[in-house]
Amino acid sequence: MSSLTKRRHLLPGFGLTMGYTIFYLSLVVLFPLSALFFKSMSVGLDRFWATVTDDRVLASYQISITTSLYAALINAVFGLLVAWVLVRYEFPGKRIIDAMVDLPFALPTAVAGIALTTIYSQNGWMGSWLGKLGIKSAYSPLGITIALVFIGLPFVVRTVQPILEELDREIEEAAASLGSYRLRTFFRVILPELLPALLTGFALAFSRGLGEYGSVVFISGNMPMRTEIAPLLIMTKLEQFDYAGATAIAVVLLLMSFVMIMLINYLQWRARRRMSVHDA
Repeated sequence: MSSLTKRRHLLPGFGLTMGYTIFYLSLVVLFPLSALFFKSMSVGLDRFWATVTDDRVLASYQISITTSLYAALINAVFGLLVAWVLVRYEFPGKRIIDAMVDLPFALPTAVAGIALTTIYSQNGWMGSWLGKLGIKSAYSPLGITIALVFIGLPFVVRTVQPILEELDREIEEAAASLGSYRLRTFFRVILPELLPALLTGFALAFSRGLGEYGSVVFISGNMPMRTEIAPLLIMTKLEQFDYAGATAIAVVLLLMSFVMIMLINYLQWRARRRMSVHDA
């Protein structure tokens, strides 16, 4: 009787599926990353430290981190707004706009970089208008931020959108019936539900921005100590056959992304735990 009532799974048992999962992740993720660490350490700790703390390398880190951070913050705000409009409103052309959100995923990054450079250059449509206001867009950190906003927006929209679709509107109606105004309802009722997904989208956009190359290399200007991003410096060292130096810079970027994702996961865990305690 117990064998008949035992829950059946669509896939094979836990041991087999877990084994395939570990094997696949090791083959695709663990082995390449391990090779990256071993290659960077093959020159010794002293040279590794000298490489990653070089003034030019530190300047590239600063540019990559600051522009990625600004772009992720912008995407967190406007990505939430785009997801809200797509979920809560019906309007002509909604499916077209929804499909356009995924355009940075499908569009080759080099094509996106050329298009953005054309638009935001000094003679471009947006660049000439900004130039009249004394704002230099292309070949500046602002241009890098614009490119990172473009490629990072889908990460926020697609992580927040499913949560918004599942969010019960009766909670908002109950808050309104109790006299809560709209802004307070958003910050006290809606935002806590969306915060874990919003943090995930922010972390993904930030991590993608740290490693982005194709869409940034054209619009940045590639000026050392001013607009040179870390991925470009990696490519420069590879062209100079300095593989150990390139992997050393890549390891630092990898650790930055890993720390960011782990921090966001911790914040999500704290948020869920706080909500579960509050519900109890």
